[in-house]
Amino acid sequence: MAQFFQLHPEQPQPRLIRHAVEIIRKGGLIAFPTDSAYALGGHTGDAKLIERIRRIRGVDERHHLTLMCRDLSEIAIYARVDNAQYRLLKSATPGSYTFLLEGTKELPRRVLHPKRKTIGLRVPDHPLVRALLGDLGEPLLSSTLILPGEVLPLTDPEEIRDRLGNAIDLVIEAGACGPEATTVIDLTGGGPVLVRAGRGSLAPFGLG
Repeated sequence: MAQFFQLHPEQPQPRLIRHAVEIIRKGGLIAFPTDSAYALGGHTGDAKLIERIRRIRGVDERHHLTLMCRDLSEIAIYARVDNAQYRLLKSATPGSYTFLLEGTKELPRRVLHPKRKTIGLRVPDHPLVRALLGDLGEPLLSSTLILPGEVLPLTDPEEIRDRLGNAIDLVIEAGACGPEATTVIDLTGGGPVLVRAGRGSLAPFGLG
């Protein structure tokens, strides 16, 4: 059975953050709340962890995984971003958005879309996730916690622990977490293209 941590939603306890990051660094898979829905997350370069995420989600390598980053400067390390894209990113981060962008050579090929060489990137606006990323010192590979055959993400940490059991290593509770996934915007073309409407407003992209 997965470990279970209860953290303060606004001021997460540093001791528990360090413990969670230690689990991540050792290849562990965690479930945690974000500014949109619960997500699965772990170390970016771990091939076994990627397979665990895909197995739980019931998706293949064509489903975009997401890098959660601390800020825009970190996004620029892992994705090719031109001036127009940067302006759009700056207007909407941090927030409940995932942006599809072309990955750089800093990323393992296994985390990229096999044909498009793209990946999801986002800068979340949640105290817990900011604390995890700050202690980890690098992006967190993630995917929204939606189980096969279901439309909405799981929202209750106790239910997540019961249903996923030993498939994950840690469940974090840190206050209420809604059922809406991020809004996904594809920025690889000439302008923003809506892939999935979610929690993030469409207004910054002129798509509302």
